Amino acid sequence: MAALLTVSTAGVAADTVAGDGTSAEAGKGSIAWAPCEEEPAAECATLAVPIDWSAPYGPTIDLAIARRKATDPAARIGSLVVNPGGPGGSGVEAAYGAPGFFTEEIQRRFDIVGFDPRGVARSHPVVCSAPLYNQMPSPVIASQADFDAWNAYTRKLHKDCRARTGPLYDHVDSVNVARDMDALRAALGEEKLTYYGLSYGTLIGQMYAELFPHRIRALALDSNMDHSLGLKAFLDTEAAAAEDGFDQYVAWCEADTSCGLHGRDVRALWEELLAKARRGELYYPGVKDRPMTELQVIYQGVLGNEGPNWHLLTEMLMALAGGPPPSDLPPLPGRQPVPGELAQLPTVVLCQDYNLRVRDFREYAALMRSSARLAPDMRYNPMPIEDVPICLNHHTNNPQHPLRYKGSAPLLLGSSLHDPATPYGWSANAAHQLGLKAVLLTYEGWGHRIYGKDECSTRHFDEYLISLAVPAPGTRCSVPAVQAMAKRQAPAWPSSSLHWAGPVATPSRPQPGPASAGLSRTSG
Repeated sequence: MAALLTVSTAGVAADTVAGDGTSAEAGKGSIAWAPCEEEPAAECATLAVPIDWSAPYGPTIDLAIARRKATDPAARIGSLVVNPGGPGGSGVEAAYGAPGFFTEEIQRRFDIVGFDPRGVARSHPVVCSAPLYNQMPSPVIASQADFDAWNAYTRKLHKDCRARTGPLYDHVDSVNVARDMDALRAALGEEKLTYYGLSYGTLIGQMYAELFPHRIRALALDSNMDHSLGLKAFLDTEAAAAEDGFDQYVAWCEADTSCGLHGRDVRALWEELLAKARRGELYYPGVKDRPMTELQVIYQGVLGNEGPNWHLLTEMLMALAGGPPPSDLPPLPGRQPVPGELAQLPTVVLCQDYNLRVRDFREYAALMRSSARLAPDMRYNPMPIEDVPICLNHHTNNPQHPLRYKGSAPLLLGSSLHDPATPYGWSANAAHQLGLKAVLLTYEGWGHRIYGKDECSTRHFDEYLISLAVPAPGTRCSVPAVQAMAKRQAPAWPSSSLHWAGPVATPSRPQPGPASAGLSRTSG
C-alpha cells in the first residue's frame, strides 16, 4: 500500500451539514504528502473525515488520496480533483493513471488529485463475508420463489456487511462523499473546487453543486447520472440505451466489410446464443466448470459498445458460436465467486443513492416486461439488473430528486448520443435540472465517456477547466459515419475498468485487503 500520512479534518464540517450548504474552513491545514509506494511518481496521503457528517466531531475514517503535481509550476492554476465512477472506482488510481488520460496541457496546469471515496478500495471499503457473498442467487428473478430467496438472502447479506464494515456501512451515499470532497478542497488550500467526474462520479459532482453552489470554480461532468429517475424509468432508459448500442453495432456490421459477421444475420446469431445459454449449453472460452447465463451473454452486447470495440465484440460472438477465441480474450462478465474471507461490495453506495427496492415479484416481472418491450434484442441492461436485487431491504439515504443548483459558476456536462451505460437523456435531463448555468456538450458518436474521444470534445473540456470558457448552448461534436468506427476504437475491452454500478475492480497494482467482489466494469 502507498505511504499514507494523515491530516485530521474531523472538525471541518461543524456547519457543513447546515441547510445552506456552508462548511467550515478548519480543514485548510496542510496535507503531509509522501511518495506512493504503488506509484513513486505520484504522492499519497490520507484525510480524516467523520463517519457521520451530522456528528462532525465523532469517529473518523481515513480517505486515501493521491496527486500528480502540475508539470509546469509557473503555469499551475490549482488542484483538479477527479473521480472515475463506479461506484467502486478508485480516485487514487485515477490520479496514478492521469498521464494516460488527461492532455499534456491539463497536466501542465493542475495538480491532479484523486481520492478513494468512503466505502471504496483503500478508504475503509464496505466488506462482507466472501462465503456468504458466494451464495448470492441468480440475479435474474424468474419466480415468486426466486424473489423470496433474494428477500431472505439480502437480509442476511446486509446484516453481515454492516457488522464487518462497522458504522460507516450506513453512511456511504454520494451526499456524504460530496461533503468529504469539500473537506478535501479545504485541506488542499483551494478556495473553490475544480472537478472532473466521470459516470457515477458525476453524481458526486451533482451533489456537491447542490450542497456547495458557491464553492465551485469548475465542475466538468462527463456521461451523467440522472438522480431524478424512479425505478421504472431508471431500468427503462438503461434498457433502451443497451438496445440502441446493439442497433448501432448491427448497422456497422451490415455496412462495413471489415466486420467478421458482415453478410450474416447478426440478430439471428444473437438469438441463437441467448437460447443456447438459456438451455445451459453455452460455455465461455476457457471456463469449463459452469455454463454461461443469458445475462452474461447480454453483457457482451453492452461491454462491446462501451468503447465501443465492435471488432472484438464480433470476435466474441463468433467464438461463442464455435469459432476460435480472440487473442485478447476479455474476462467472463458478471459477478464471479470471490476467493478468501472478505468481499468488497460498493453496490451498497448505489442502494443508498437510489431507492431501487421492489415490492414483490409481480412488480419485478412488470419491470422486466417493460424493459423487454424497449429492448427486443437485449431484453434489459444487465448492469442495473444485477444490482437491483442487492438493494432489496436496504435503506436509501439520498433518494432520487430533481437537482437544485443555486450557484453562479457555469457547469459543463457532456455525453455521447449512443452511450449504453449512462444514456444521453440522463445528461440532457441533468443539464435541464441544473438550470441556465449548465451547458450540455453533445458528442454525436458512440460509447461511454467523451473526454479523450476526439479533438472537439476534449478541447471543450480543457478550455472550460483551464479558462472557465463554456461552449455555446447546443454545441455538438460531429463524428464520421458509423462505418468509420472500425478505425476509431480503443484496443481494450471495457471490462478492464469500471461501470457506474459495478463491483469493485481488481486494482491494476497490488494492494492489501479483502478480495474484490467480482468482475469489474467500465467507467470510461
